[in-house]
Amino acid sequence: MAAEPKTLQDAILYFADADNCLNYLVARRWPDGVVVCPTCGRTDVSFVPARRVWQCKTRHAKSQFSIKVGTIFEDSPISLDKWLLAMWMLASCKNGVSSYEISRATGISQKSTWFMLQRIRLSMQDETTGGKLSGECEVDETFIGGKARNMHKDVKARRIRGTGPEGKAVVAAVLERGGKVRAKVMRTVRKPELQAMVREHVEPKSALYTDALKSYEGLSEDYTHQVIDHAVEYVRENVHTNGLENFWSLLKRGINGTYISIEPFHLFRYVDEQAFRFDNRRDMNDSDRFDLAVRQIVGKRLTWAEVTGNVEEKQTVN
Repeated sequence: MAAEPKTLQDAILYFADADNCLNYLVARRWPDGVVVCPTCGRTDVSFVPARRVWQCKTRHAKSQFSIKVGTIFEDSPISLDKWLLAMWMLASCKNGVSSYEISRATGISQKSTWFMLQRIRLSMQDETTGGKLSGECEVDETFIGGKARNMHKDVKARRIRGTGPEGKAVVAAVLERGGKVRAKVMRTVRKPELQAMVREHVEPKSALYTDALKSYEGLSEDYTHQVIDHAVEYVRENVHTNGLENFWSLLKRGINGTYISIEPFHLFRYVDEQAFRFDNRRDMNDSDRFDLAVRQIVGKRLTWAEVTGNVEEKQTVN
């Protein structure tokens, strides 16, 4: 068996073999070597080599299942070599990768590759269930979209109705210095919403660094809160939010430079994508980040109706 890939070129050659795709995914989905039926949970299943599927000994719907069942790949006719190539590129490209680029590289339609990338972003969502950030933490917010200079005159007249953040999306984030970032799309930058996010993700008594936004006033009751006024200075000894400024730079570089235009409805997916790469940038190389993303594909499903916002319409039709 060939060695597992370490570079994009290795990945293209390695995953060109359907058996390598299957073996790679099996080793991560069932690391103990015991294949489990995703429908009933039985472990005494038999493998059918000719079709690369397993047969469960219990009679039920989907008693024959492939490696795709129960993952982000489920019900996709696209072959695993193309799926894994797209995953590798999204996990390793610092500024993301567009559906048009994947489409040109794989020969799949742009519409299908866009759907693939949205499903891959689902696998990149942080699965941390416990533990808050602690130590030294930065909190900041940013506005995305609504650049009037990029709009046609008619579009500008329709969309821009005020100044400042009017017509823009809000993203707030908490960064543990030397650790992870937790980023979230917000409705507003008002005090109740921002402070609720801080308290949700940061341990009390932690050192907290923010800018001079009035919405952060009152956090000193639970945290060691220090403020840096960006109208005066950007760094005062250890008081700054430069770690999050770095994250915002990477996020906006991907959105403005790679994706060009995204719907606010999908913004959280792109935030999750960038947070995944940002969190794993220091201790992981490209193959390690890809490996982590693959290990998170199980139990996640995103349908076309969900990704296009037509869930209610589909239910009505059915």
